[in-house]
This record gives sequence, structure tokens and C-alpha cells, in this order.
Amino acid sequence: MTAGVRAFRGDGKNARASADFYPTPPEAIRALLSPQGDGDRIRHLGSVWEPACGDGAMVREIRAAGIPVCASDMIDRGCPDSWQADYFTCLRSRCPVVITNPPYNLANGAGGARWVRHAVEMPGWSYLALLLNAEWERSQAVRKLLREHPYSYAWHLGWRIDWTGAGSPANWHTWFVWDRDSVSEMEVRFLDKVAP
Repeated sequence: MTAGVRAFRGDGKNARASADFYPTPPEAIRALLSPQGDGDRIRHLGSVWEPACGDGAMVREIRAAGIPVCASDMIDRGCPDSWQADYFTCLRSRCPVVITNPPYNLANGAGGARWVRHAVEMPGWSYLALLLNAEWERSQAVRKLLREHPYSYAWHLGWRIDWTGAGSPANWHTWFVWDRDSVSEMEVRFLDKVAP
């Protein structure tokens, strides 16, 4: 697939991008990396692995913030300096920080939260941030996962992400964070947009 072009299946407002590919608009990662977010913590830990890098939308922003990134994805979508790898065969994190917008069909309850379970049970990371729908934690499969692996805190975004550029986005999103050095448990925090 050509970078920047997404194939959709279905029709109307329920259409989904092929392989659930939605490049992350820059304001979501900029807010997380800001001083009001977790920027200081992430920089302290030193390097980031982006295991669902797609075309490199988040990778570019993390690198622009001066943080080293290694990047991979199951499908080669043209992210510079990345490698193609089946995420589920990765048995250890490549870096102390993992930040990604995982494929929602594998992260949500209907997908058994399989992607998230693999992430939280993987050794090698200290900080894990996953960008998910704000209602992600409501399904039974996700609640079961969270009883076993509660997140440390959630950064609710103060704006709706426009994933397709079509305007009028319908959903709210949240950075769910697991921090192995944190004493927080399922605390709620809020993030606003930051200037580029």
C-alpha cells in the first residue's frame, strides 16, 4: 500500500481501514511527550520501541523530540529505519519504553485484548503507553486483563482525534500507561493539546 493511502472495507461510518491502519495524528504523541505529560519520564528512560509503527507518524514525532526510537510493524508501510516483524513473536521489549497506537481489532475486547496482554506480559520494558479508545476498558475481556495487570494511570485526551481527516471525529481517546516504577493504580489524568 502506498504511504499515506489507506484502503477501507465496509461502507458508511462503520468503515475500517485495511489491517486496522490509522496513522496517529501528531498532536496525540506531542501531548504525551510534553512536560505536562510523561516527557520527562520517557526521556529519563532513554529510548523507545514503537512496535506498530505503520508509516512512521509517531516515530517522526518522537525522533523530533530528540528521543531515540527503534520501530517495527507486521506490515511494511514505509517507516524509515524500521523492520518488519510479527509483534507476537517478539518475546522481549527492545527498549525500556514502549509507545504505540496498537491495531484496535487486536487490542479491544472483541479481539480478546490479545495485543495488550502480550505487551503487558512482555519483559524488558519499564514504561508502556498505548493509545486506545477511551471506552476500551469496558468490555469483559479487557476488565479481566486489567484485574490481572492494572494500568498505572490513564491520560484522557482533552480533544477528539481526527484519524481520517474527514472532520467531526466521534470518539475520545486515552493513553493507557503501565509504569513498573509507579505507585499509582488506575489513576485518571488529563492532557491538553500542545503547540507544535
